Amino acid sequence: MEEKSYEKKEIYNEREIDELSGYYQNVITNIGENPGREGLVKTPVRAAKAMKFLTHGYSLDPKLILESALFKEDYRQIVVVKDIEIYSLCEHHLLPFFGKAHVGYIPNGTIVGLSKIPRVVEAYARRLQLQERLTTQIKDCIEEVLRPLGVAVVIEAQHLCMSMRGIQKQNSVTTTSEFTGAFLNQWNTRQEFMHLIGADLH
Repeated sequence: MEEKSYEKKEIYNEREIDELSGYYQNVITNIGENPGREGLVKTPVRAAKAMKFLTHGYSLDPKLILESALFKEDYRQIVVVKDIEIYSLCEHHLLPFFGKAHVGYIPNGTIVGLSKIPRVVEAYARRLQLQERLTTQIKDCIEEVLRPLGVAVVIEAQHLCMSMRGIQKQNSVTTTSEFTGAFLNQWNTRQEFMHLIGADLH
């Protein structure tokens, strides 16, 4: 039986990859390494492709993602998508921060396909970011497209710029939140959301 070789297919803009690769080669040289060393020969290209993947959110339109799956439905209770994994890059040091996002909204006659909420989170996370901005952007997008009775977004993340450099505190977690509508004005509604994202309902 003929063996089929594994071929990884990736689609990148060659001009952009070539330009980024040159910058990474300069970085390797300027930190005192030899870019011609066997283990580093292909590193500039790999790093360039990795950076394009880690920031591919710039090519996505989060509002269009939501608009692609809107449905009329007379449901007016909390909808929660929790434990959405996030991986992003801190814009101050280009170091990763990662964690989970919890998103809730109360429909006002319109619901969205559930998979679209994690896609919106991903579209904003895969950019050079601040956790505070990321939280606000997710909230604003859902608010603008769905016009719900309220939106709630909570993000918990660890930042490598805090654990690998700087203060070097290994177990610190940063939490940010945004609330609108019923989540902002009604204490019981906000408490219900916080209970739902904290409860182990699986």
